[in-house]
Amino acid sequence: MPTQLRQLNLRATAEQLDDILARAARQQLAPRALLEELAQRELADHAQRNLERLLAQARLGRFRPIIDFDWSWPKKIDRPLIERALSLEFIQAQRNLILLGTNGLGKTMIAKNIAYAAVQAGHRVLFRTASEILTDLACDSPQLRRRKFNSYARPALLVIDEVGYLSYDAAAADLLYEVVNRRYERCSLLITSNRAFKTWNEVFPNATCIATLLDRLTHHADITTIEGKSYRLRESEQAAAARQNQPYVEQ
Repeated sequence: MPTQLRQLNLRATAEQLDDILARAARQQLAPRALLEELAQRELADHAQRNLERLLAQARLGRFRPIIDFDWSWPKKIDRPLIERALSLEFIQAQRNLILLGTNGLGKTMIAKNIAYAAVQAGHRVLFRTASEILTDLACDSPQLRRRKFNSYARPALLVIDEVGYLSYDAAAADLLYEVVNRRYERCSLLITSNRAFKTWNEVFPNATCIATLLDRLTHHADITTIEGKSYRLRESEQAAAARQNQPYVEQ
């Protein structure tokens, strides 16, 4: 029986069949009540497996929950805009979200929390660094590259993290433009960058598509800049101070 149930994709029922039947007999469940319980178990199991699949595809890795974010630390941050983004309003409106700011201010943490919220809502999400995407697309086969472009065009939310951390050539700028263009006015992008837009010509020197890329990217976009000192630097300083304050114990 469990084998046939698994063939029918009724995994929850197959795994818990003995317990279900024993409880049904013990409680004298009517056939309709038993079927309703089985359906609820299968729906819950399907939802859980779907969430796990979406999380695996998103490749978010480890991250701190947004509840741990210290909103008082940045010198400047648009908290209402970010909280609206966490409600996924921008995805429903097919808008982009762009987080700008120097290193260590929590842009990636915020982006991963938004991506996680989107996965929990049932959206397909991809989280990649700019370097990962550009390396992935720099293949020799036109057919393979076309399939890769399609894979970046499909998700409801594509997060491109760390744009500007490395410099690239004009060919890489063309690849990034193609990703942005295929999603333009169709699906949302979330971009994090440590560089102001006016310096993107330094990230992609000699690229002729930068103006058009930024035009596509910033049209229908919410753009916010986070300012302040690095969280990581603060944590390092706090850790160093804590070590200095520890009493010396002779060995």
